[in-house]
Amino acid sequence: MASRKIEIFVGLFIAAGIVAFFMLAMSVSNMSSYGGGEHYTVKARFDNVGGLKVRSPVSAGGVRIGRVTDIQYNNEDYEAIVSMSIDRKYDKFPIDTAASILTSGLLGEQFVGFEPGAEEDYLKEGDTIDLTQSALVLEQVIGQFLYSKADDGE
Repeated sequence: MASRKIEIFVGLFIAAGIVAFFMLAMSVSNMSSYGGGEHYTVKARFDNVGGLKVRSPVSAGGVRIGRVTDIQYNNEDYEAIVSMSIDRKYDKFPIDTAASILTSGLLGEQFVGFEPGAEEDYLKEGDTIDLTQSALVLEQVIGQFLYSKADDGE
């Protein structure tokens, strides 16, 4: 009888561990923040998106205001087109808002940062942000540094 109680407690402990692991996985993958709230979609064109991914955060002033929903490549203009879903409660971004691909933390997670402009008209569904700054690619920076050092030596 005592071994039966131990087996039940072990089973409950393992079930609780599986539930805790599932909740941790949902929290880390940001799936829990996918909700049915109101959104509007805006797009931005970048020369280089670096390591930006679908579901990467979009933030303004350090506050998450939306998520990246799609990244496409335009063969005609040779640019990446990033679609972003912005929460409807953040619908007061001027049309001259700038979008930059920034890096957060030591692991280098990339996100889109909004810097509001000064226009009186606001972004709305389907608008495209014209003022963009692409991701900083470390390899390019190092290459430019080495190239400039090689020029100094000659």
